Amino acid sequence: MRINPYIQVQQVYGNTKVNKSQKAGAPTRTDGLEISSFGRDIQTAKAAIANAPDVRSDAVAKAKADLENGTLTGESFADKLLAAFEAK
Repeated sequence: MRINPYIQVQQVYGNTKVNKSQKAGAPTRTDGLEISSFGRDIQTAKAAIANAPDVRSDAVAKAKADLENGTLTGESFADKLLAAFEAK
């Protein structure tokens, strides 16, 4: 007995007949996309983040002034920076 694997493939992909609804001239359905309100909120948040500056100039100016005045030392600044990083 010889087993022909092509027959099995043909059975899977067998010849299908075209339905009347699939013939030319029949109205076709189109794909659509609808974004949920949560998705719109995420898009709004991403746009706000993209428009926000990467550096907070006010915080940088205050830190520079404190370093120049001597109220903030490099070591205490580094300690605060590491503490804030570890808190996340």
